[in-house]
Amino acid sequence: MDLLPKEFYNQPTLELARSLLGCRLVKETTSGTASGYIVETEAYIGPVDRAAHSYNYKRTKRTEVMFGPAGFAYTYVMHTHCLVNVVSGVEGSPEAVLIRAVEPVEGIKLMYERRGDKKEKDLTNGPGKLTKALGITKEDYGRSYLTPPLYLTSGFSPVSISQGTRIGIENSGEARDFPWRFWVTNNKFVSK
Repeated sequence: MDLLPKEFYNQPTLELARSLLGCRLVKETTSGTASGYIVETEAYIGPVDRAAHSYNYKRTKRTEVMFGPAGFAYTYVMHTHCLVNVVSGVEGSPEAVLIRAVEPVEGIKLMYERRGDKKEKDLTNGPGKLTKALGITKEDYGRSYLTPPLYLTSGFSPVSISQGTRIGIENSGEARDFPWRFWVTNNKFVSK
């Protein structure tokens, strides 16, 4: 197990969103361990980003973890699906990176049990799909990525990284045009 060090998370949010690509996201549960290489991310920089839950430093029970140190999990439910983020930025500046898609690595049989009879590429090619497949839940809110059961390890270095606008944030003013989505070019597990 080659856990990413605490210092890894102390990058500026846009850099972290790119650096997470190729890293392995792991979740251990009583049913078993499932993991995948991160192949798509989106950055959210709360102080200036209308698409972020923490826009303009909005501090609520839900966003509280984003005001703390980098390297912790920010989970929340949207449209009945749990989504998982990596808290980023400096303490007091609420920022995070959404993990949008992973390429399955370990526990693939368990992923099928959790997700049903899907095509392999559809197991984890979206933020709600990957959390269900890996067993990540709202209860993982506030967990450190430095220790099990939810953690990140090194993986692979992408040959090519693509960049574009984020998905599903049409009502966020100028933020809808920020090119803060990153993905491993031509990876079949990218969401769109």
